[in-house]
Amino acid sequence: MLKNLLAFFFPPLCPVCEKVVNEGICCTCLKGIRLIRGPLCTTCGVPFVSTVPPDHFCGECIKKKKPFSYARSVGIYDGTLLDAIHMLKYKGKTSLARPLGMLMADYLHENDYDILAPVPLHKTRLKERGFNQSLLLGRVIARKHNLHLDYLSLVRLRATRPQVNLKGNERTRNVRGVFEVRKASSFIDKKVLLIDDVYTTGATVSECTSALRKAGARRVGVFTLARVVDL
Repeated sequence: MLKNLLAFFFPPLCPVCEKVVNEGICCTCLKGIRLIRGPLCTTCGVPFVSTVPPDHFCGECIKKKKPFSYARSVGIYDGTLLDAIHMLKYKGKTSLARPLGMLMADYLHENDYDILAPVPLHKTRLKERGFNQSLLLGRVIARKHNLHLDYLSLVRLRATRPQVNLKGNERTRNVRGVFEVRKASSFIDKKVLLIDDVYTTGATVSECTSALRKAGARRVGVFTLARVVDL
C-alpha cells in the first residue's frame, strides 16, 4: 500500500531525461544508444564502417600489439551514452550507475573471469568527485554475474591531468607508470576483467593491464560502457 502511494506521488523518472517511467532508462533514451555490433576488431573492439563480416584486426592493432587480450564496449560514445556518462561523472547523478551497469551486465556475454577490477582514481580525484564511476558500474556487473570485485589492489600512484583534455601520444605519456598492484597475490594466475566507463585511445586500460600482468594475471580483458569511434 505504502509503495503504491509513493509511486503515485513520486513516480520513478528516467535518470537521463526525467520522464516518468516504470523503471530504469526510458525507451526513447535507450533508442539514442548506438550499440556496437560486428564486424569489429578482434582485439580493441573498434567497429568497422563495412557491414561485411567477419571480425578481424584493425590497422592499429596490426601495427602495435595491445597488452590486453581484448576490449569490448556496449555502445558508441555519443547521444544518450555521452549525456548519461557526463551526468554520472561530472554532475554526480549516481542514480545512473545502476541502469548503466545493467546495460553492461546484459551485454557481457563472456563471464568466465575470476575477478573484476575497476580502473582506479587517484585519492585526490576521488575526494573531489566523491565516487569512482568505474567502481559503481563494476558493482552492478559483479552482482549480476556473481563475480568477485577487487577495487583495492590496483591503485593509481599519482594524480594526472584529465585524459579528456589530451590527445594521442599525450594520453599515453600522461598515464605511463601511473598504476601499480599493491597486493600482487590477488591477481596471480587469475583472469581479470578491467572495468571503465569510456575507451578512447586505450592508453589508460593498457597501463592498467601492464600493471596487472606484471602482478601475475593470466589474462586481462577490458570492458567499457562506451567507446570513442570515428565513423
